[in-house]
Order: sequence, then C-alpha cells, then structure tokens
Amino acid sequence: MRLPKNHIRVSLLIFGIVIVALIFASIMKFTTNDTFADDDGEHKLVEPHFVTFYDQGKKLTVKTDAVTVGEALSRAGYELSDTDIVEPDRNSLINLDNFHINIYRSRPVIIMDGKIKKYVMTASYDPRTIAEDAGFTIYDGDDIEMVENSNFLEAGSSTTYKITRSGGETVTVEATIPFSEETKEDSSLSSGETKVTQEGETGRKVTKYAVQFVDGVEVSRELISEEVVKEPVNKITTVGSKKAASNIPPEWETCAGWARQAGVSEADLSDALTLIYHESGCRTGATNSYSGAYGIPQALPGSKMASQGSDWETNPVTQIRWMAEYVTKRYGGWSQALTFWWCTGSCNGVSKSGHWY
Repeated sequence: MRLPKNHIRVSLLIFGIVIVALIFASIMKFTTNDTFADDDGEHKLVEPHFVTFYDQGKKLTVKTDAVTVGEALSRAGYELSDTDIVEPDRNSLINLDNFHINIYRSRPVIIMDGKIKKYVMTASYDPRTIAEDAGFTIYDGDDIEMVENSNFLEAGSSTTYKITRSGGETVTVEATIPFSEETKEDSSLSSGETKVTQEGETGRKVTKYAVQFVDGVEVSRELISEEVVKEPVNKITTVGSKKAASNIPPEWETCAGWARQAGVSEADLSDALTLIYHESGCRTGATNSYSGAYGIPQALPGSKMASQGSDWETNPVTQIRWMAEYVTKRYGGWSQALTFWWCTGSCNGVSKSGHWY
C-alpha cells in the first residue's frame, strides 16, 4: 500500500526534527560544565567585593567583581589623567571585602627659582617632590614655601611655590631600586602555562653627596653615604613543566589492561570501558577546558585522586582505581552507573536531567 505524498512529507519532517534534537542533546552532553566527578565541586568565580572610592571629598561605594583597581575605576566610570595618582596603584588586586581606593587629582602648579619659572601638573602636595618633578635640584638646607602670586593672569588657579637657596653643599637623593624577576618551574602546571605567584615591589634607597660648585653652578658630586631603606621584592613567575598528555586515546585493549590492573572484573569490564571512553577517551591528561575536571574519570578537582596514589596525575591505573571506588559508592557499581548515564527520561519513577554524572 502506497502512502499519500503529504504523509511521506510529514514523516520525513518528524524524522528530521528527531535527528536535530538528538544531535543537539549530544552537543549539550559533551559541552556541559558538569563532569563525572563534579558532585562536590562548584565553578569558582571571582567573589564580588564592596569597593569605596574617595575622589575630591566625594565618596562612592559599589559592589563589584572587578579584579584590579584599574578595572574597578573603569567600571565605575572614573576618567583619570596620566598625572592623577591612585592609591593603591591601578595594577593592585582587589582582595578585601571592604576595599578603599583613593584618587588624587592633579592640579596646575608654578615653581619659581629666582627668575626661572616652571609650570607642572601634579597630584602631589609635597613641595620637594613637586620641585624635583619640575626638574629643579633641591640641595640640603634649601627651603620651598607656598607663596601668593599677585599676577592673576600668570597664576590663574595655580598654586605657586618659591625655592629659597641656602648655599647648601650637600644633596640628598631618594631613588627607587627596581625589582628583579624570577622564573620557577612548577610540575603541577601544564607546559607553557604561567602564573604570577609573587608580585614585584620596588625598593628605595637614600644617597647623600657632597657637591662642588663653580660660579654657583654644580660641577661635581662625591658620595658621602648610601642607605637602602626598603629592599625590593622580586617578582616570581611559575612556568608549567608538566608534559601535555597525548590527545590520541589508547587502544581499547590497552585501556582494558589498565582497568584490570585497577581491579575491574571481567564482568564489569565492558560497562567500565564504555563509561571511561565517554568521559575521557581513557586519556590520563584529559582536561575539561570549562570546569578544570581532570583525568580518565574527569575528577573535579583532579587532586581528589591522590587518595589512591601520589602518581594520580599520570598513572592510568591509579585514576581508574579511584573511578571504580567512586562509581561503587555513588551508583552501586559500573553497571548501575552506565544505566544512569543512558537514562534520559524517567528511571524508576525518578526524573533525570539527561546527565548521568
């Protein structure tokens, strides 16, 4: 009996919809962030913190998951010039629940040294720092004071400082000491992966010189003393040295040999290998790029497998032994775990999500 053409079209349409749905379900199953051993793990996100900004007498408190001070400033809509000062600096990590950020806005300043005048934009309120930033050398005994500038067209809204020279014959110089960078290998990180484990901090030293002048012009300096008041802190970066595992799954019989060594019985072997190849292709270094689940059983975190041996990162037998213990405790055995995985609707009256893990 030949079916009408419209019945054939409807049947083909239904068949096509079913195929698309099955493909979509497979994609979702393999790309989900959940993993086989993810029952007690959660995705670790950056915890939001309360951050308070202080800017020109105004205070603003926000809750943000920004990682650095610079990111928090940008999200809060603060626009800063290159001469503005932020404390802590813009690269500092936000790691406290009640984090404070101070913003010091730069302003125009005039520095006068006799007939020489210089204009600078500065956020500093230290006269010596302002003068040195303007390019003046301040000798020991010199005085810098704020003065009124009667020339409004010249000064405008600027603050004016005047340098009074005392004829000092020594000069004290403060300078930063740059920090060094160290690189250390870390076998727990994959080869090529890097991680900053200690941020670098500049040091500070104070140096005093005797100065020689000719006709009021400095011509030479002689070192008197030098003191390091703060030692620099080196920046330490760890570089992964763990060799990447092959992306090629081992042969079925090879994986079966590992499973037998891990104590999987011949009766359970087929079910065990089906689950193993579904989860990781029986690759010891298989890593879920979304959740970080690791190894043959996709344990999260992978370090849980250390309960079966210190070689848990690379030994397939150790990993499968841990997986066997896991499926036994959670599902009752390999067969029950496989049944749970295949269950997509309602099993034993219990609604399932389609995921067996």
